[in-house]
Amino acid sequence: MGCLGNILWFIFGGLVQGLAWFLTGCLWCISIVGIPIGLQCFKISKLSFFPFGKEVVYGGGVGSFLLNLIWLLISGIWLAISSALLGVVFCVTVVGIPFGLQCFKLAKLSLLPFGTTIVTYR
Repeated sequence: MGCLGNILWFIFGGLVQGLAWFLTGCLWCISIVGIPIGLQCFKISKLSFFPFGKEVVYGGGVGSFLLNLIWLLISGIWLAISSALLGVVFCVTVVGIPFGLQCFKLAKLSLLPFGTTIVTYR
């Protein structure tokens, strides 16, 4: 079911969200200081393309907190708003609820991407 969910997700919204994360990562990588943030964006971009069968575990320390604060002020809020709005649109129908839940997972991750680990279930 996860494979089918990922294929449908990629067609109906994952491509747009994954490209948004990828382009954000490219913008962060323009400066040398932003490269660690850009690399994290690329990791989350892979999750945005195919989120089914993956779980996000939150953790981190002081360094993650500082990076999350900088991230939230510059880029995170816009990615979180777009994911949350897309999640609301998906949750209008019963069939779209699993896709909406994935959008809400990505919206939360958009707010706090540093100090997280992505776990794949098989």
